[in-house]
Amino acid sequence: MDLTVLVDNNTLIDRYFYGEPGVSYFIEAEGKRILFDVGYSDAFIKNARKMNVDLLNIDFLALSHGHLDHTWGLDPLIRIYTEAVLENIPHKKPTLVAHPLTFLTKTVNGLGEIGSIISEEKLSKHFNIKLSKDPVWLTENLVFLGEIERKNDFEAKSPIGKIVKPDFEEDDYLMDDSALVYKSSKGLVIITSCSHAGICNIVEYAKKICDDDRVIDIVGGFHLLNPSEEQLQGTLEYIQKLQPDEVHTCHCTDLNSKIALANVANLKEVGVGLKLEYE
Repeated sequence: MDLTVLVDNNTLIDRYFYGEPGVSYFIEAEGKRILFDVGYSDAFIKNARKMNVDLLNIDFLALSHGHLDHTWGLDPLIRIYTEAVLENIPHKKPTLVAHPLTFLTKTVNGLGEIGSIISEEKLSKHFNIKLSKDPVWLTENLVFLGEIERKNDFEAKSPIGKIVKPDFEEDDYLMDDSALVYKSSKGLVIITSCSHAGICNIVEYAKKICDDDRVIDIVGGFHLLNPSEEQLQGTLEYIQKLQPDEVHTCHCTDLNSKIALANVANLKEVGVGLKLEYE
């Protein structure tokens, strides 16, 4: 499997790409091409063009959850597919994989919408849609986890705003937050976005679904943004016990948390343009 970072908060030195507070990854595995999240704007499209990544030739579009920094790039993505039809440019019709709650309205602090600005109905005009709480295998060895089991007592305890359901709204605990996992020959590669479900919960669920306790890398945001002492300490103890070969934390992980993680794990730098390869 090859993973390329199309968008992150950080850009690598002397690599002339666009960064923004968001995430987008391009993944190639077993003959399939997967776009995981689309960031906040068209930055991932601009970066993909610079990297010679063809976004018209993807098989799956997976979304980690509904927040704006992971879904608002859907609008410019739809535009390039629409223009491909108009200009008779060869393209695939990818399958969009996400949790069933991904496209509901989400609000916080008076903001009317921090979720997807494009509805499931409109997206279905452009993509094949597969919404699932259960794991979805995209290839023989790459899985979309669906709804993450939340079992520990130090993560995913605080809601972020409200989620608007058909007849009511309620505190949003981001039950739509999911991740991808690749079963490499040496162990699991866990690819996450914001880890609202809790990075430790995600790893445990990945191990369960893939029936493998070996973890060689964790790539993505850990949602450690001024975390409570309980959450940070619980995460550090878990990662130290897990002992992955490497950890590529990015996006929603603050500096103090990265410094703390570097004391218990082999922490690596992440930025737009980074390419990781796994057997």
